[in-house]
Amino acid sequence: MHRPNPATRRRRTLSLAAALSLLAGLTVTAATAGTARATDPQAVRQAEFTAAAREFGVPLPVLEAVSFYETRWEAHAGQPNAEAGYGPMNLTDLTAATLDADGLSTQSPRYAPLLTAPAEHTAAAAAHLLGAATADVTGDEAQNIRGGAALLASYAKGYGHGRLPHTTDGWYAAAARYSQSTEDKVAQAFADGVWSTMATGAARTTADGQLVTLAPVRHLHPDRADVRKLGLKEVTPPRSSTPAECPASLHCDVVPGAYTLLDPSNLADYGSHDLADRPNGDLDIRYITLHSTDETYDGTLDLFNDPTYAAGAHYVVRSQDGHVTQMIPTKDIAWDSANRSFYQHSIGIEQEGWATHGAAWFSENLYRSTASLVRYLAAKYDIPLDRAHILGHDNIPGGTEAGVATQHWDPGPGWDWEHFFDLLGAPIKATAPAGSDVVAIKPGYARNPQSTTYCDDVQGYKQFPGPYRSFDCPVASQDAPASFVPLHTAPSTSAPLVADPYLHPDGSAGTSAMNDWGDKAPAGEQYVVAGRVPGWTAIWWGGTKAWLQDSAAHPATVPVKAARIVPKAGATSIPVYTTAYPEASVYPPDFVAFEGGAPRAQLARAKYSIPAGQSYVAAGPAVPTDSYFAIYYDGSAPYDQHDFVGTTKVYEIVYNHRVAFVNATDVDVIPATS
Repeated sequence: MHRPNPATRRRRTLSLAAALSLLAGLTVTAATAGTARATDPQAVRQAEFTAAAREFGVPLPVLEAVSFYETRWEAHAGQPNAEAGYGPMNLTDLTAATLDADGLSTQSPRYAPLLTAPAEHTAAAAAHLLGAATADVTGDEAQNIRGGAALLASYAKGYGHGRLPHTTDGWYAAAARYSQSTEDKVAQAFADGVWSTMATGAARTTADGQLVTLAPVRHLHPDRADVRKLGLKEVTPPRSSTPAECPASLHCDVVPGAYTLLDPSNLADYGSHDLADRPNGDLDIRYITLHSTDETYDGTLDLFNDPTYAAGAHYVVRSQDGHVTQMIPTKDIAWDSANRSFYQHSIGIEQEGWATHGAAWFSENLYRSTASLVRYLAAKYDIPLDRAHILGHDNIPGGTEAGVATQHWDPGPGWDWEHFFDLLGAPIKATAPAGSDVVAIKPGYARNPQSTTYCDDVQGYKQFPGPYRSFDCPVASQDAPASFVPLHTAPSTSAPLVADPYLHPDGSAGTSAMNDWGDKAPAGEQYVVAGRVPGWTAIWWGGTKAWLQDSAAHPATVPVKAARIVPKAGATSIPVYTTAYPEASVYPPDFVAFEGGAPRAQLARAKYSIPAGQSYVAAGPAVPTDSYFAIYYDGSAPYDQHDFVGTTKVYEIVYNHRVAFVNATDVDVIPATS
């Protein structure tokens, strides 16, 4: 997450060709609509799809595949996503209340156009076709599915001179239009995904217990050129010396991020990333870091093109259609996570969404595109597909004493790590027999309701231009699906929540606040078991024993095998580090003189340690400490754009909600056992 800026929180205006004029001629009334009935309570949504497809003449596989590609058939309990989309068909309803809640002032020139943009109001268009109220198609799932079917049929008739297509493949243009994209390749990629879903088929049980099945459809051969019927613009990406590093299927574009000298008299004053030559030399790429933007897609591009913003990411993923924009070459270093030991070895991906909207949901298009991009990058740079290497910003520790508490915590509790790793083809699953001494957190996102709160302090944004207002205060996310389990000081729900000493320096207990990450064990991370009693499992966590509810009826963990570290015999405790800087002796005397002293000292965190008897999972083999220096804009400083590598080696460990480091000489390693 970059610094959220309420003054520029604004939604994208999409001007669509032939917008609502295509909707004429297909109006039906709610009174004449078919009623879906199912004797099996788990088959209600399947029946609703079947009834709506029959009513509007949409092939059932097309309707189901569009919904699956948009939401995986989820109703999301009426909660809107980041694009104000509702229900299984992701029908949008952007209101003034939503814009106000996001801090967009009526003085903004975008305010009025956003309230009339067709792409932000497909729920109203669908309601018009049904002769119903907009609230009906956003609040009632049967009406939502009917509305989506009506829209698809209206699009198809618009491109078919008033007639519906005679073949399944003939619905390709209508499906592309349903994406609401203004760019032909993005709309085509959406339709391709729908056709791929039909070809493979799908079946799943939704979070609210609905079983939906889409049988594979054989012999599909759509005319992909039909996307031209939409009359969308053919987008030519901005010229760049580096082509997009991306899977071909994503049709990524390149918008170069700012690399600018801010003060001609000071070559050290530049923004907003470092030039490098990764992964050559010792500067390998070990991590991929996922963020949420807390900003719209276009606002994020604007900020990352501002060199004074002093932050950036390699990629930005749009919520509505999953479109990916590369801003920084992966060989260079993005300033994306406020901890050099991580971001100099990481690729940063910003995803359009709001971590503070814990009950809201990220779009399925975003999940799918990010997963495709991560698979591509992990294969290219040999990055393990596990939670020690595919990180959220919230898993990266602050690099200083003060930075531990202020480090960001996105993408937040609403990001479904379990689903994401399923899409990666690396599901979080058991790899050891029951009773293993190491477990991975896996509560089942949809079956893991948690209540969280958040209050954003607008005073933190006063450095940005106004107008602004207090927003996101308070956010209360009640019993919403979450990607963490709470941790207690004893095996009882009445026991206090554990507390991180940097977040609670007064010794108070942990809280349900979203950003109080010290008591929240994130999905996918692995921990060493510290004890078990019926219904509860204890793990070693941040130097203490922490308890989580974990029973056979409601499991929150799976047994896994992993190497783990223990303090060397004789040590009462060992230090914990949140950076991996090399020893001072690696810096040449002339460089030290140029810097005015030994730079970037490796310091243990004062409030963290590992006492004797505790154990933590090691993320992999010990790695050398190092620190990359990019000093001048033109690379002309002594030892500029150089990685200093130490002889000291460290293990990355999963210490609490975040990863950390311990010196290899301080620990013994217990190999993974089956």
